[in-house]
Amino acid sequence: MKSWHKLCFRARERFNALVSSPLRRAWWNLQGAEIAPTARIQRLLVTWPHQIRIGEHCLLEEGTFFKFDGVWINGPRIILNERVFVGANCEFNIRKGITIGARCAIASGCKFIDHDHDISGVAEMDTIPGPEAVVALDSDVWLGTNVIVLKGVTIGRGAVVAAGAVVTRSIPALEIWAGIPARKIGDRTETGRKSASAMTVPEAEPQLENP
Repeated sequence: MKSWHKLCFRARERFNALVSSPLRRAWWNLQGAEIAPTARIQRLLVTWPHQIRIGEHCLLEEGTFFKFDGVWINGPRIILNERVFVGANCEFNIRKGITIGARCAIASGCKFIDHDHDISGVAEMDTIPGPEAVVALDSDVWLGTNVIVLKGVTIGRGAVVAAGAVVTRSIPALEIWAGIPARKIGDRTETGRKSASAMTVPEAEPQLENP
């Protein structure tokens, strides 16, 4: 029975690699997307396909939502470089632009939002033009499950963000952040990792998901 389960799994994976993923790539590329031949994608939700560029050897799981929130303008504004992993049900809610560096690991349920509402007045929310600012992740960044990254944030090379964090300001390279709003709890040196494991975060203790 175990052998049969393994055979079914491998057959399904092979079918996705050789048939369903290439068909999806061709469908989206026909509509203006730029998806590399070696990228593997599950079912996507996309508003403006010409706004997305997906690099070589990327892996996108089921339900990734690329929402370019605006009228038709030249693209692409949503760029994933090579070897990026995107877990299930992630959302890219973008007006200005977002760039994801090579070899980033983005766990399931993460959201990127590069715009906001101005709440300084009392006008109706749908009439207020809010601030917008690009989002950028350098290479080798790891985001745990359900991280939210807000407008204007840059996350430096090799940084790690714990599950459930809300990132409202930029993170330097090789630092470990957690919490709401996210703050530094350590870094990726040996000393920094020990410090991070010994600290207590005020919110529910974040756990990093292995994507």
